[in-house]
Amino acid sequence: MTQITIEILQKLCSDLDSIKITQHTFVRFQERGILIRDVINTINTGEIIEYYPDDYPYPSCLVLGLSVENDYLHVCCGIGNDKIWIITAYYPAEDKWENDFKTRKVMS
Repeated sequence: MTQITIEILQKLCSDLDSIKITQHTFVRFQERGILIRDVINTINTGEIIEYYPDDYPYPSCLVLGLSVENDYLHVCCGIGNDKIWIITAYYPAEDKWENDFKTRKVMS
């Protein structure tokens, strides 16, 4: 399987038919005030900060980027069947992430 790169994610996001979001994920977006355009903007401005190669059914990754309002946003997504599968998105919490929002804080 090909390694996930930000360029591959960005290419898939350029075709709205390639973006797959479950109903559960969509409900979470509504609860968190996240729009699809925020997710696309995050991927287009972002970088992959974590890889999850053993995720099922497809390998996935965590992207840090910016929402359309320039707020930091994390998007977890995978690639399968030539589609980008959006697993979740959330605004990173300062109590769980270092100031760069790339590094998880060590919980004691």
